[in-house]
Formats: sequence, structure tokens, C-alpha cells
Amino acid sequence: MKLFAVILIAALVAGSALPARAADDTKVKAATEQVQAGGRKIGDGQVGPGFEQMFKGVGNTIVEGAKYSGYTIKDFFSRVFGS
Repeated sequence: MKLFAVILIAALVAGSALPARAADDTKVKAATEQVQAGGRKIGDGQVGPGFEQMFKGVGNTIVEGAKYSGYTIKDFFSRVFGS
């Protein structure tokens, strides 16, 4: 348990040493739009290209959503524990 506390404190100190960056959701929104555009292509009869764009958009949404969540959590902890 003490080891966990030491690791947690070290992570917080290291994280607070980095400059805090405001979370920006524009990349998440762009990836979500890519999924929607792929869905529209499928609806228009372009099944192959539509599925390709939609699944690339799903992957991008997952990646960018994880990054956005990480920045949001980092911002929260930097406000709570100070930077």
C-alpha cells in the first residue's frame, strides 16, 4: 500500500511539472464527423468506401477520445492539487 502511495505521489509531481494544456475536443468532433460521413456514403449506395471511412472514423474517435479524456483528467488534477 505504501508503494502505491509513493507511485501515485511521484506521478502527480511529474504530471504537475508539465505545462497544463487545455482540453480541446475539435479532433474528437472531426473524427465523429468522419463516422457520420461514412454512414451517409453507405446510405447513398457507396457501401465499400462508406464502411472504410466509417471504421477509420471509429478508430480515430477512440484514439482522440482517449487523448481528450487524458487531458481533461490531467486538467482536473492540476486544478485540485495545484500546478
